[in-house]
Amino acid sequence: MTGFAQSFLAQQPAPIATPQVNYWAVAPMLIVLGVACVSVLFEAFLPKHLRWSMQVALSLVGLVVAGVALVWYGSIGSTSSAGLTTFNRAISVDRPSLFLWGTLLLLAFGAVLLIADRSVEPGGAFVAQAAIRPGTFQDRAQVQSTGMQTEVFPLTLFALGGMMAFCAANDLLTMFIALEVLSLPLYLMCGLARRRRLLSQESAVKYFLLGAFSSAFFLYGLALLYGYANSVKLSDIATAAAGSDRSDTLLFAGMGLLVVGLLFKGSVGPFHTWTPDVYQGAPTPVTAFMGACTKVAAFGGILRVITVAFGSTSWEWRGVLWAVAIVSMVIGAVLGLTQTDVKRMIAYSSIAHAGFLLVGVLAITKEGLSGTLFYLLAYGFTTLAAFGVVSLVRDSRGEATHLSAWAGLAKRSPVLAAVFTFLLLALAGIPLTSGFIGKFVVFSAALSDGMAPLVVIALVASAVAAFFYLRVIVLMYFSEPAADGPTVTLPGAFTTTAIALGVLVTLVLGIAPAFALNWAGAGGFAS
Repeated sequence: MTGFAQSFLAQQPAPIATPQVNYWAVAPMLIVLGVACVSVLFEAFLPKHLRWSMQVALSLVGLVVAGVALVWYGSIGSTSSAGLTTFNRAISVDRPSLFLWGTLLLLAFGAVLLIADRSVEPGGAFVAQAAIRPGTFQDRAQVQSTGMQTEVFPLTLFALGGMMAFCAANDLLTMFIALEVLSLPLYLMCGLARRRRLLSQESAVKYFLLGAFSSAFFLYGLALLYGYANSVKLSDIATAAAGSDRSDTLLFAGMGLLVVGLLFKGSVGPFHTWTPDVYQGAPTPVTAFMGACTKVAAFGGILRVITVAFGSTSWEWRGVLWAVAIVSMVIGAVLGLTQTDVKRMIAYSSIAHAGFLLVGVLAITKEGLSGTLFYLLAYGFTTLAAFGVVSLVRDSRGEATHLSAWAGLAKRSPVLAAVFTFLLLALAGIPLTSGFIGKFVVFSAALSDGMAPLVVIALVASAVAAFFYLRVIVLMYFSEPAADGPTVTLPGAFTTTAIALGVLVTLVLGIAPAFALNWAGAGGFAS
């Protein structure tokens, strides 16, 4: 009996080793996700009259605490620029991760302020039940109510936590899970607009359906790459690509499908079709959150995948991504000229900017990495402030986003027109703004890596895109306002702070960008 027991035990598999976790390194992400869970409990158990104040306080304090943990680890807890991996190498905490996390936390702070504002739209921009049919008695009651619906706060925090995990993921399975964690709350948030309900619900459905397709592409590409490398870790895929005798068909088919999913999330043309409709239909604070934070997370993930997993095979796929970058810039610049809605115009602007960002990604150099990270920081704050301004121009139906409503705005509100002019000039890349520095460093990195033709095309696309920014400026300053035109709502403290934060960062990064550039170039990816 003893011999049988010994034989049985000898056949048992060895116990699985518990993965080591550096909790200090991932504390900012864990804090955000933990605060999101507490926010759900607040929503379930707090009386309705306390929810708004407690949710706002919890969200803002949680973001500040996460930021403090990030600064502490970045300055004291992390002594090496090489970074580390944790959670069994599933999460990589390196200098690019810390930069992206810091950018996301700052942008999310401003986005939460816009979401929480109740002065621009009485009762906030959100409804309690998106499923109620527009035009019915229940719908009119929701629109006329003055109570702020607070379900959006835990959704925002969960989406932010998914973004932080996405741009730090060191294996494709973790990246896919993070992609779903960040996407599902956004699908819901897009359909919660208090006004123009049908448009909002339509945008949510489009985003969900196209997002499901992109997730399927990502997952299929993941499966092919696992079949090629027998691993989903980025470093293992890179090792297999550099020295494997397997067929390259699996490698490049898997990469192609994977990159399609990533480019969709980054609004890169021709995988951009969801962007204009969703930007227009979603509540403007949600559009600001998506336009700023989702772009940062998506390109953070693209940078990591392209650099770590496929950097050694760049000569085989770079031409394809050249074409994608050109298509994105052309679509954004040319179709942006035809838009008559401000939110759709900024959406096509984001597609053009995605092409510019892809130019920096394709460099696959230290300068390309730091330039792209800086561009993400600059673009995020400019976009956040721009959508904050858009939310203030209103008529009896809500936001007045048609360009005709902006005619003569400088005569009605010279301060708001001046702020929006500055932000549009930053998006156009005019000197003394962060947009100029962002384009300069990205294009310089591309030139250094031998991509002069692509840079020339990008400069031409920038010149074309500048036209539709200048068109809005001319409309505001050199047209007469309509007698029954929209009014400019006096912003509350939250919206004012968010816009001021975006404008200040846009100005500072345009005048003194050295600190942010040094931070962005402090180290490379850890794998």
